[in-house]
Amino acid sequence: MRIKRPDRKNALSIVEAAEREMKFTLTLNVDEESSSTIVRNIYECFRMIGDALLVNEGIESSDHLAPINELLKLKINTARPLNLIDNLRRLRHNINYYDYNTNLIEVKDALSLAKVLFIPLLKEIKKRIE
Repeated sequence: MRIKRPDRKNALSIVEAAEREMKFTLTLNVDEESSSTIVRNIYECFRMIGDALLVNEGIESSDHLAPINELLKLKINTARPLNLIDNLRRLRHNINYYDYNTNLIEVKDALSLAKVLFIPLLKEIKKRIE
């Protein structure tokens, strides 16, 4: 990680982009052809909001672990545990680097995580940045 100047404006921009991307991703039809794209997009949206926290603090991450770990540190009540986001990171890694084909159960679980965790995290992160 590299220390930079905190950038509230860039952090908000990243949050808004993640929100737009998640909104679009949730409109995609779930089938075998779209399954990998849906999982990757959902994970990327979570990574982006974690990155926004770091950018707001003036930290530039060099990998995907730091943004996800920032999300896992948040103390908010959710219907499902936040640490399940790390499972998405591993699944996305397998899709991207090991040609793993997701099944519909994994996609539905990713969608469930997105619907239950993303908005509460988004609200908390916006509150911290603003």
